[in-house]
Amino acid sequence: MKQNFTVTGMTCAACQSNVTRTVSSLSGVKDVDVNLLSGRMAVEFDETALSADTIAEAVCKIGYGATADTPKKDTNNTFRQAWTERKERAAAERTGMKHRLFASLALLIPLMYVSMGHMAGLPLPRAFAENGAILAFTQLLLTAPVLFINRKFFTVGLRALFHRAPNMDSLVAIGSGASFLYGIFVIYRMLLALGEGDGATVAHFAHQLYFESAAMILTLVTLGKFLEARSKDKTAASLEKLMDLAPKTANVLRDGAEITIPAEELRVGDTVIVRPGQTLPADGVILWGNGTLDQSPITGESVPVDLSVGDEVISATVNRSGVFHFRATRVGEETTLSKIIRLVDEAGSTKAPIATMADKISGVFVPVVIGISLLTFAIWMLLAEGFEFALSAAISVLVISCPCALGLATPVAIMVGTGVAAEHGILVKSAEALERLAAVNTVILDKTGTVTGGHPVVTDLLPVNGVTPRELLTVAAAIEAGSEHPLALSVMERARAEGIAPPPSERFTAYGGRGVSAVVDGVLCAGGNADFVRELLGGAPTALPALEDHARPLAEEGKTPLFFIKDGKFLGIIAVADTVRADSATAIEAWREQNVEVIMLTGDNEVTARATAKTVGIEQVIAGVRPADKDFYVKEQLSKGRTVAMIGDGINDAPALMRADVGIAIGGGTDVAMESADVVLMKNSLADAVNAMALGRKVVKNIKMNLFWAFFYNVLGIPVAAGVLYLPFAITLNPMIGAAAMSLSSVFVVTNALRLRLFRPKMAAVTPEPENQRNDRTEKETVTVKTTLKIDGMMCNHCRMHVEKALSAVEGVTAVTVDLEAKTATVESSTEISRDILRTVVADAGYTPLD
Repeated sequence: MKQNFTVTGMTCAACQSNVTRTVSSLSGVKDVDVNLLSGRMAVEFDETALSADTIAEAVCKIGYGATADTPKKDTNNTFRQAWTERKERAAAERTGMKHRLFASLALLIPLMYVSMGHMAGLPLPRAFAENGAILAFTQLLLTAPVLFINRKFFTVGLRALFHRAPNMDSLVAIGSGASFLYGIFVIYRMLLALGEGDGATVAHFAHQLYFESAAMILTLVTLGKFLEARSKDKTAASLEKLMDLAPKTANVLRDGAEITIPAEELRVGDTVIVRPGQTLPADGVILWGNGTLDQSPITGESVPVDLSVGDEVISATVNRSGVFHFRATRVGEETTLSKIIRLVDEAGSTKAPIATMADKISGVFVPVVIGISLLTFAIWMLLAEGFEFALSAAISVLVISCPCALGLATPVAIMVGTGVAAEHGILVKSAEALERLAAVNTVILDKTGTVTGGHPVVTDLLPVNGVTPRELLTVAAAIEAGSEHPLALSVMERARAEGIAPPPSERFTAYGGRGVSAVVDGVLCAGGNADFVRELLGGAPTALPALEDHARPLAEEGKTPLFFIKDGKFLGIIAVADTVRADSATAIEAWREQNVEVIMLTGDNEVTARATAKTVGIEQVIAGVRPADKDFYVKEQLSKGRTVAMIGDGINDAPALMRADVGIAIGGGTDVAMESADVVLMKNSLADAVNAMALGRKVVKNIKMNLFWAFFYNVLGIPVAAGVLYLPFAITLNPMIGAAAMSLSSVFVVTNALRLRLFRPKMAAVTPEPENQRNDRTEKETVTVKTTLKIDGMMCNHCRMHVEKALSAVEGVTAVTVDLEAKTATVESSTEISRDILRTVVADAGYTPLD
């Protein structure tokens, strides 16, 4: 069983390490993933051995809060609910932090004036100047509320310390607490001296108070935490953008009437109504009407796609024109958008292998720092530098060593990186995958659907015997009309693009793997491979050898020749091929420039495979490979020590995708692709595989930079704080400066990670449209005619839907918009339509046209 928890009280990498170590030690726990950034924990455990409550209780015992996530069961969008709760919790925490910060500053400013104003020549009340005890008590009264306001550092830090799991809060609590207690000790010394009439001692200790250090440390750390929290919000900006793509409401048909409901209440099987400009709230299948959908939010395709009855539609896509009804097949958590959001969120919460180094160090870092602090105090006391100096050095070590930056170095970069990838149509499922992308030196490609588009198209029309290309295509389309074979569909698609309406056929017969025949215009026609056509002709040589001579170079180019005859006469050859994707060659060239080895695996024959490889510039080709054997070739490369990325369609390549270091599915986000691959390319473009690797390298570089500065900062800061520069150069580090430096280091790490949002893909993904759709769209975009009718009798949404349906059925109409309040219907059409025709349609629907 896998259960998510919300963990509160974690402030640094040491906290994350403590929680991980505690939960991992529980019997029955299989895997633990704690995310400091989001305050979440995912635990996989044996539910027969322990319960979620036991896990939460173990976390609470070491000083943190933990609750199992249990979303309400009356909603079909539990992730959105959980995301909203996380945002509200983060907002509340940030607001509380802001209030603490402002209150602390309001007290710190007069405290600093009273304690250090004389050093700047600022005037002080005479009582303060003449009576050191009054000055000391005033500082005490101003400092105590600051400690109370920021008591969270003490409650969390000391509790963790008592449970032998010290964290950053423990360091802050010890440092500021020691300063405050030392100030109280000084007050007692001053009172004792006053009683003895020793004014010199009182004056001496009046300037040895550490109250301002205690207050400043807490205030600066709170300031750093507040800035850090605000910066963290920006890391979730990409996920927030994805969340905003989903509409809040949906128009559905219930009991024959159109009603508007919250999108969360949609159920599978609901009929959803979509009009121009509306966003789809679910995945489904069109039942009636047609539309032009902008799918760029999901697939990244820049050109809208025309869809009609029977076509599948995707949630979060936008209908640009047309009206249609669709049946919801996936709603809430099951929609394509929800799965993408969940993948992005889970990827941002996972841990990259590079992060384990920081985790291991953080686990022992705090105890070591406390030990160094105590050792620093002891050494300076032995060197007789005085109690005040020894305490100041010890406190400086504590406050400058907080491991916040270590804890943030990896997760913020991963979260920003996966979010940016999602914005560009690249879904990275884990931090580990993002890191491995940076190390890939071998790319293994499937051919069909990866290097090529996976969609056969007609490439050549070679008529003979006086037949025109149009006549050849007309007969071929008539024959293939009854077939569902991909090659037949490509012929039909080309015929539609040419505006050919094939004549009716009868007695269609399919000969598996060889060809088809049908009676067209009363005569027998057939099409298929050369052997099939020769057999139909009784082996007659006629023109067949010459045609095969034409077909041979087509086959060498990777094309499939189809021979067609009519009434015993050869009409010619139609060549069909799975064309190479527009950006495959440039992507492969980019890998070659990066010294990445590229290998193509395919089940196609050697000739076709070589032809395709030559077109795109691939030198290593392995042909005739069964899907089950692709896994073997991936293992072979792995055994050579190569870091392998396998790129396939996510279905027949699933074993190889799972075996590779990084499995990349170029399958448009299908369920199988999302499950079998580490990375999903929503735009179906190899260019995005190149971009994904480039982003992976940038993320890893960013993480290494963050870790370097975090480690370098502590390695450099701790010795200076301990006072190693005091004896040779008389340089010391004030605890207040240490607190400021510690806070700024965390802000630096987060800000550095945010630079990843500036990433721009070097290669533009190309998603070519089918030729017939481009032609159709050109016609539609050439002429757009708008006609507005005034209509009487429309009273409700049902009336509106009735009028829209009637007008949309008129040939040439591309979109209909009905305004109930204005009593108008605006009709968009690709050609001029007579108003009389439109008025007649409205009247036939039962309403009265007024103009």
